[in-house]
Amino acid sequence: MSLIVMKFGGSSVGSTERMQRVARRIADYKEAGHKVVVVVSAMGDTTDDLIEQSKQLNANPPAREMDMLLTVGEQISIALLSMAIDAIGLKSKSFTGWQAGIQTEAVHGKARISDIQPDRIFSALDNGFAVIVAGFQGATEEGEITTLGRGGSDTTAVALAAALKADVCEIYTDVDGIYSTDPRVVKCARKLDEITYDEMLELANLGAAVLHPRAVEYAKNYNVNLVVRSSFTQNEGTSVKETAVMEQGNAVRGIAFDKNVARISILGVEDIPGVLAKVFGALASSGVDVDIIVQSGTQDGRADFAFTVTLTDKDKAIAVVERIRGEVPYREVTSEENLVKVSIVGAGMVSNPGVAAKMFAAIYEQGISIKLVTTSEIRLSVVISEEHTHDVVRALHTAYDLDTAEQAFVGGPQDRR
Repeated sequence: MSLIVMKFGGSSVGSTERMQRVARRIADYKEAGHKVVVVVSAMGDTTDDLIEQSKQLNANPPAREMDMLLTVGEQISIALLSMAIDAIGLKSKSFTGWQAGIQTEAVHGKARISDIQPDRIFSALDNGFAVIVAGFQGATEEGEITTLGRGGSDTTAVALAAALKADVCEIYTDVDGIYSTDPRVVKCARKLDEITYDEMLELANLGAAVLHPRAVEYAKNYNVNLVVRSSFTQNEGTSVKETAVMEQGNAVRGIAFDKNVARISILGVEDIPGVLAKVFGALASSGVDVDIIVQSGTQDGRADFAFTVTLTDKDKAIAVVERIRGEVPYREVTSEENLVKVSIVGAGMVSNPGVAAKMFAAIYEQGISIKLVTTSEIRLSVVISEEHTHDVVRALHTAYDLDTAEQAFVGGPQDRR
């Protein structure tokens, strides 16, 4: 007998028929003798619909009331799924996040889990129930309802798996595992049998949408046995673990891209000690996350430097830079949108010379200019014009021998859309 945590996203429970399919999957585990805890998201577009309704009433609703509203979606899902399991003839009990013992910090909209007291879950499991838990939510010590922000249901599932010491945490999605890149862009992308926590964390941070970075970080910190698989097939998924078998010669495991990028350039800054500290200190104090930073050479005691932020933070970042112009004199500040950050990731990159050269050569052969570059031990990212995203991702995928032979693309560039 194993203790299994299963997580199903909104598309997996988006209709009564899909609910019944999920219930049958849970029943299969129960009938095999396993204990099962299931974390679910709100059905389909429920959360988006609730947000839209709130905007019709209040353009700037209180954060506390938004959390009260948005947690309703998951509560609908857990009740309906529990009913579907009951209809099969198995015992099931649903819990909200706070009923499941999930405590969070006192932050609305993007709270972090501070503790889990799963006594009620253990009691229900011991009494033969399948336990259904609402993802994305918890409560403070004072009893205030909170939400965990984007990817909150993934984080809920992994955190529960750690607290319950589950044998495995299975994340069910609409694809059958982690791919070398987005299979909607590269038809010959390959499914990975396994990937390391570090590689997955980089891919998740860099735009791969299958797992949320916080969930991967939680899994790594607590050594949770994490598997990503499809809710629509019985195919084996991808195992995310501390170490993974690396294919011979494949230093790069995956390619991710992120279109939520803007570049801000500050030109003609006086090149004296402390300038960068003032600029990025002010940005940090305003809650602006900065990614890539590049400084050019100096001329006549002046320097130019550029950095990237998310598109949603672009206007705020520019306002911060303009506000500190008295402390940090500069000639002008400019910004650029319609960019994409394309990244290659692989634990073997650090010990394989020539990985960066191959990336730059593949992009050069496409006739595309690179605007910014940043690296780490297992990741290399470039910023280019967004219009070239698919061409560059496909070229890199082929350059690093990631194409699957049986599905390899045949045809000219004009056929690749």
